[in-house]
Amino acid sequence: IAELLKFRSELQAQYSNALFEVSGPTMNLGRIQGGDSPNRICGHCELSFDIRPLPGMNTLELHEEIKRRLSVIARAQHLSIELQTLIEEVEPFETPQNAELVKKCEALTRRPAEAVAFATEAPFLSQMGFETIVMGAGSIDQAHQPDEFLSASQVGPMSDVLKELIRYYCQDFPAKQRD
Repeated sequence: IAELLKFRSELQAQYSNALFEVSGPTMNLGRIQGGDSPNRICGHCELSFDIRPLPGMNTLELHEEIKRRLSVIARAQHLSIELQTLIEEVEPFETPQNAELVKKCEALTRRPAEAVAFATEAPFLSQMGFETIVMGAGSIDQAHQPDEFLSASQVGPMSDVLKELIRYYCQDFPAKQRD
């Protein structure tokens, strides 16, 4: 655990992105389970942890470094440490602030783009070569809750933005590229 916490501190000292509310990569040691009684030393212990890298960080390299660090401890302590990925990694995603799509959406919504710290399908679309943003009506604070809702007053303005984007990219934009 100490080595993972040390690695987390090193990552946070090395990487930062002021666009995020939590500006550094995170590592949460979320669950420790082992043993069958509080008065015995357990022969097996399980630690579940979650790491959230920032855009530009390579998740494969992070995993390899964790394996390397823990294998050094395992050899020194004559332990067996097994790492297992519970869910497939989703690479951190970022569209540059100066991207045309970002600028167009900022103009249409009259709001500046901002970074968000939650997972979406955006990285997969981006990997397919699509310029991608995450945008929608409503608040993330209301999403994925038992009482999730979208105010009807937000539907019309979002519909107008989407119509304008469709018009721009499907009608006007192809004509501009022919010129």
